[in-house]
Amino acid sequence: MINEKYKYSALTGEIIGCAMEVHNTLGNGFQEVIYQRALEIEFKECDMPFSREYELPVNYKGVQIGTRRVDFLIKGIICVELKALIELQDVHLAQAINYLEAYNLEIGLLINFGSKSLDFKRLINKKFKPGV
Repeated sequence: MINEKYKYSALTGEIIGCAMEVHNTLGNGFQEVIYQRALEIEFKECDMPFSREYELPVNYKGVQIGTRRVDFLIKGIICVELKALIELQDVHLAQAINYLEAYNLEIGLLINFGSKSLDFKRLINKKFKPGV
């Protein structure tokens, strides 16, 4: 799971490990909020610094036009978006990538608890601007 060629690979590996523990314990079939609460418990047990339902501004041409809440923001650098669907579709990937771009975060995870096996995608913001 850890591949040093990817930025924050060790941290994303820990996050995925926590999600696997939740999925192994609960299985699939619950609503997203149940997995979110269980994952919060796992993060606390692993001393993972996180914010749940973290509200971030959405800006358009330098003007704040709204806000959006990400399921988890880990260490202030990794966006984690959860789903509880039978299968992820392109629209879910697009949504998660839009969050990365809107918040100028470099790395994100899209984690789906709804399938028989845990499904996750590691996302990279190709429009990331360091220091902004």
